[in-house]
Amino acid sequence: MEALVFRHVPFEHLGLIAGALKNHGLRYRYVDWFADPEAPAPWQEAGGLIFMGGPMSANDDLPWLRRELRLIEAACQAGKPVLGVCLGAQLIAKAAGARVYPNAVKEIGWGPVYWTEAASCDWLFRGLRQPETVFHWHGETFDLPAGAEWLAYSEHCRHQAFRLGDSVWGIQFHLEVTPEMIADWCSEEENRTDIATLPVPPDPYAHSERLEELASLVFGRWAERVLAP
Repeated sequence: MEALVFRHVPFEHLGLIAGALKNHGLRYRYVDWFADPEAPAPWQEAGGLIFMGGPMSANDDLPWLRRELRLIEAACQAGKPVLGVCLGAQLIAKAAGARVYPNAVKEIGWGPVYWTEAASCDWLFRGLRQPETVFHWHGETFDLPAGAEWLAYSEHCRHQAFRLGDSVWGIQFHLEVTPEMIADWCSEEENRTDIATLPVPPDPYAHSERLEELASLVFGRWAERVLAP
């Protein structure tokens, strides 16, 4: 079985998600509509869909983003397992009719997330420590889509994770990043404005060991959901 992975820039790739999928025997294939807007994406045949992050906004009027929003809406209505990370979560929220808008502050670097009561029985997040320190990099947030379960929050951003139905998850924070990815993001031209707002760049290794454990658990559970009959 295969997952389709929608990237929005080359440097925001699967990271630690790739290992979790591989460990569960789930193949993946990238779809880069930002580079080739007409590339085929046979989502009906895929086991699940993953939408990664990116420096653009879910509100940007880009033809390939509009195509992606239509695909997300169709996949969610069809009950396809879907996972969105950061921009991917915002796109899911927007496709479901919710508002996406600037957060009060940009969250960049390591910081705690707290789990709601609903997370204690969620397929992905059950049994995690309260709180967990994760990596953040976003300037926008979203309202919860109608009918969504609210799963996580942080001090500066109320909506950090949600679930729609029993197969669609949006995660604002980054569990997928390796230290190498964090260092790379800090050097990317698209991110220089964000980095300039920080007193010092984030330490790529600060909480990387625990983040790797979390990624293996959470994304492994998502793979199990895809593979479940």
